[in-house]
Amino acid sequence: MSTTPRIEAMAEEFKVLGDKTRLRILSLLQGRELCVCDLTEVFEISQPGVSQHMRRLRQTGFVNERRGGQWTYYSLNMGNPLIGLLLPMFPKVQEDEERLTRVQGCKT
Repeated sequence: MSTTPRIEAMAEEFKVLGDKTRLRILSLLQGRELCVCDLTEVFEISQPGVSQHMRRLRQTGFVNERRGGQWTYYSLNMGNPLIGLLLPMFPKVQEDEERLTRVQGCKT
C-alpha cells in the first residue's frame, strides 16, 4: 500500500498534535515568544523533556526557533496552515498562564 509524502507528513503532524503537553505549549505560545527555560518552569518538566517536545513541534513546522545568546526562543509558525486553522480553537489554559506570569515575574 503506497501513500503520498503529503499523507505521511499529515499523519506525523496529527501524531504530534495528539499530545496534551504539546497542545498546551502551542496554546501558551499564542502571541508570544518563549524560551525553553520558561516552558520548563510552567510545565514542571525537565529541560530535555521540553526540548524533545519542541524538536517535534519544530520538525513538523508548528513552531519557529530563534537563538539568542545561550537561549533558544520559540514562537508559533503562522505560515503553517494548520496553526491558522487551529489557533481559534486553542483554549487559554488559565493555570499555565498564571504560572508563566509568576515565572516571568521572577526574572525581572
